[in-house]
Amino acid sequence: LSPGEGAYYNGVVEVDLSEIKPMIAMPFHPSNTYTIEEVNENPEDILREVEKKALVSLDNNDIEFKLTDKIHDGRIYVEQGVIAGCAGGGFENLCDAADILKGSNIGADAFSLSIYPASQPIMMELVKNGVIAEFMSAGATVRTAFCGPCFGAGDVPANRGLSIRHSTRNFPNREGSKITNGQIASVALMDARSIAATAANKGYLTPATDVDVSFTKPKYFFDRSIYDNRVFNGVGKANPETPIQFGPNIVDWPKMYPLTDSILLKVVSMIHDPVTTTDELIPSGETSSYRSNPLGLAEFTLSRKDPKYVSRAKEIHRAEDARVSGEDIFAEDDKLKNIYDVIGKEFNVDPKSVEIGSVIYAVKPGDGSAREQAASCQRVLGGLANIAREYATKRYRSNLINWGMLPFVTDGEPEFDLGDYIFVPDIKKAVAGETDEIRAYIVRDSLIPFELHLGALTDHEREIIEKGCLINYNRK
Repeated sequence: LSPGEGAYYNGVVEVDLSEIKPMIAMPFHPSNTYTIEEVNENPEDILREVEKKALVSLDNNDIEFKLTDKIHDGRIYVEQGVIAGCAGGGFENLCDAADILKGSNIGADAFSLSIYPASQPIMMELVKNGVIAEFMSAGATVRTAFCGPCFGAGDVPANRGLSIRHSTRNFPNREGSKITNGQIASVALMDARSIAATAANKGYLTPATDVDVSFTKPKYFFDRSIYDNRVFNGVGKANPETPIQFGPNIVDWPKMYPLTDSILLKVVSMIHDPVTTTDELIPSGETSSYRSNPLGLAEFTLSRKDPKYVSRAKEIHRAEDARVSGEDIFAEDDKLKNIYDVIGKEFNVDPKSVEIGSVIYAVKPGDGSAREQAASCQRVLGGLANIAREYATKRYRSNLINWGMLPFVTDGEPEFDLGDYIFVPDIKKAVAGETDEIRAYIVRDSLIPFELHLGALTDHEREIIEKGCLINYNRK
């Protein structure tokens, strides 16, 4: 790789790949890493350490979580291996894994191996060059090009099972277990070659460096006909008269409105965990059938972390529905009369012109995948903002913005509590760039001021928030 003309690298990180040893990311975070070698040398101590760390991630302490029972005669035995999707199912990965498995088999005990090619063209080439046959001969199950195991929609491990996977994340319950049903399973992330080595060793944890193998490195031939014959290319062929087909579980997005000059927020969830993942904001797996039903999907928002969030958000959203319909908001929520009486002592505002929405506080939200539903589900329930100490990923913050939500940042411990109302005057001016320091007010018997910040926003992002969401922005 080299930069284009006129561009240059301002730094270099040199890595001697010959010194890199195969790693394993233990439950329940991709950063919980060890070398496979050290895990095998000291399984008791490391697995006990992982068990202790895992309790921080598991809110339900009634669930018995153990990994030390995976030690069989001093060796770690896993029940499942998966090489999957965009992260693991690449052509080179799968060819090398097949080379490691060639001439061996995975055995007929508890261990199973599943293969998910990253795309249909990759799968076609693996069929042509015989790699798929090698996997099947070794006892692996070859699936279609599908990202299912990454989000719990395929190859859900057995209860209390340990699965090693070349996929992207291993957060609690992401693999498909339901903690509310008393289930728990563990996913450890590994490279495809070490998963194949473990499979060749009948499920006993093995790094790829322990295997004597000659990699064949077959050449990849991309056949685009698999797309040309099936995927419709609509570029330059716009036909707005074509009706969109809906169904009982395929519904349109609810209308979202432009930002008003001032807003009133109700705190409907307070999350004090060091990090909040997108899986906690909107679970994967069982929710996938609602991907085309925004309101249906939103029913699962924070269901594992804060089961009462949805009902709280809906309650305040009814007041906003009344406002935009020209109805009496105080009839919908009698507490709002007292709230506006307190606000009216210092600000001359018309409740009919103040958007009402919900807000979530989390220390560091948004770790994990880029799926926009972590933000959109809040928005369709009337979410107007997040307040955080910082955001775990730019992706999540950008998703908030694209759904017309304000990515507030605050310093230190919050002064507000669950159920508090927060009045933010002149927010539209702040979004327009007139100030970054935003004076907000907790509404109790009196107004309690505190500072919020929006951080850096591009002109494009400011306009998206003002319009109410990216959908509205694109309609201009």
